[in-house]
Formats: sequence, C-alpha cells, structure tokens
Amino acid sequence: MKILVIGPSWVGDMVMSQSLYKAIKANHPDSELHVMAPAWCVALLERMPEVDKAIPMPLGHGDFKLGARRRLGKQLAAEQYDQAIIQPNSMKSALIPWFARIPVRTGWKGEHRFGLLNDMRSNKQAFPLMVEAYLALSYPKAQMKSRSDIPSIPHPSLHVDLVNQDKALERLGLNRARPVLVLCPGAEFGPAKRWPEGHYAVVAQKHLDEGWQVWIFGSGKDVEVANTIRDRINPLSRPNCHVLAGKTSLHEAIDLMALAGRVIANDSGLMHVAAALNRPLIGVYGSTSPLYTPPLADRVEIVHTDIECRPCFKRTCKFGHLKCLIELMPEQVIEAGNRLERGETADLTIVRQPVESSAAEPGNS
Repeated sequence: MKILVIGPSWVGDMVMSQSLYKAIKANHPDSELHVMAPAWCVALLERMPEVDKAIPMPLGHGDFKLGARRRLGKQLAAEQYDQAIIQPNSMKSALIPWFARIPVRTGWKGEHRFGLLNDMRSNKQAFPLMVEAYLALSYPKAQMKSRSDIPSIPHPSLHVDLVNQDKALERLGLNRARPVLVLCPGAEFGPAKRWPEGHYAVVAQKHLDEGWQVWIFGSGKDVEVANTIRDRINPLSRPNCHVLAGKTSLHEAIDLMALAGRVIANDSGLMHVAAALNRPLIGVYGSTSPLYTPPLADRVEIVHTDIECRPCFKRTCKFGHLKCLIELMPEQVIEAGNRLERGETADLTIVRQPVESSAAEPGNS
C-alpha cells in the first residue's frame, strides 16, 4: 500500500501522531507512508523512522485557498496513493486527498466533510484520548467500536542524531559536566498553560544548589519568559543556567533534550518531545487535562491543582486569577522530581503501554 497522511499543525499533536504511524507500519509492514504537515513539523517527521517521506504543506495554517489546494491535489495524484488518512477535522484538510482522487479517504466526521471522505468515522467520543482517536483511523471502521478495540498504544520515540548533538553542544558552548535539568516554560496555546516564571525559578535554583545545570528551551516567543527565570536565579548560580530559547532549531532541541536528567514542562509541544525521548518528565497542567493529551512515556509525573474551575481548556483564564497555575507550588514539582528519582512514579492508568507484537494483528483486542 501507499498511504498519505494529512497531519496536524501543532508540535505536540505531531509527536503523538507517531503512534498512528507506528500502527500503520505494524499493520502494513510493506507500506510506503508519506505525511503532509506544516514546514515546522518536518523536523519531527524526519526523526520518525516510520515516515518514508515528509511533504511540507505549502499553505499557511488557516489558509483555505481552494485553487491552491486543487493544484496540490492534482500534483499528488501522480503518486497513486491507495489511502489517505486525514487527522484534522476541518473541511480544508480533506480537500487535497479528494482532489488527488485517492480511492480510500479516512477521517473523523467533521466540518462539512460528507463526500470528501468515503471512509468517515462518527464515534470519536468512544476514544477519549487524542492518541486513541488517531490510532482508530489505522484500523478498519467495523472493528473500531470503542477504545478497548485498539490493541495497543505504541509510544512515540524520536531518533536522536549524536553527531548533530555534539555540534549543537559546541555551537552553544554547553557541556555535560553537570546533570541537566531542562525547563520548557512556554506554551503556544496561551497563558492558561504557563506555570509562573517565579515558580520555575525556585525549582531551578533548588537544582542548581544541588549541582545541576539548567537549560531553558523554547521558541523565539519564549525568550522573555526564559530570561525572566534566569534573572531570578542567584547571580552566583547563573553561569550554570543557559537560556536556549530562540537559539536552537527543532532538530537541535530534540538532540540536546535527549541529554536531560530531568525535564519540567508545561502542557506543550516540547513536553511531548521530552516524552518521546523517554526523559524523566514532570508535566505541569493548568487549564488543560492529562485525561485528553497525556505525555506518552514511562517515567512521567503529572502535577496540577484540583480547584473547582479546572480543567476549562481555555487559552486565557476567564476569571483572571490563574489560580490553577499560581496555586501549584514549586514544592509540589520538587517532590514530583523526588518521586521520579526514587522510581515511585504514579500509575497513569489512562496510558496503556504498547504491546508491540499485537499491533500487526488488527483482530486482537
């Protein structure tokens, strides 16, 4: 088979998509898998051995541009795909496979997609986790009645380029003399996902005092937040606190994060990258919930408050108080790190572990 996947637009969602790609390859070992996604996700796809070809989406996020989608579909028709799997729910995401005349077009019922999809699924509510909804699309429709019909959830696992890692260490003036604490204090979704800089600084200082070094990751948008954290560090400790936000490519971020002895991250794309590298991870949740998008890894601690108004899944706090984040104290995160160190991580029963041998047998449940 030759399969085209129209992938999601967010980094975290793309990382979780690797579970789908693993299932496709397990179910169809001889298949050729192409994934179309925004250019900023291509670096992730290049670190997924299941993906045979990454196709940058030339249209911007939110662009409709019917004519451009028609031309792109006509170009892709030459690939003679057997099936398309469309992960996003929008109508525009289903147009390109339709214009490409791909015989089987699989996706969830969504925005005006009747006719565009001919293998439409309508029971998405039966798959509570985002990754389960992705995985269900890799199996026949008649077989996928509920989450229990998915044989396994293979965890994402990104490839690390050791040569590129060494080059990034040299370019940025970093070393491995001290254990590395990685902080990911940004969140593209909005401020209701961002744990306060002051809380991050307390946790960073605690680790620095214990002999760690701190690397703060993020995009160019996170530079101000990262600098604020570093500015709150004791001046004597600052030489061991490195702001990498806005200074690394996604390839470099992946390779450097693989060196982390511990990662503390908001519910963000970089949290899922850390999970896919199987780093000891503390996921900080504000307005969102791990019951929908948990980090898929073995060594994970989830921390959040239990105030009445969370999770609200809002980008900004509708009450203006951000209590779900402010009242999540640094001591809770420090203790979560201690549990990781002791190997006493909580059982995330919502994340079923992979059973590699069963993924190739769609009838298993």
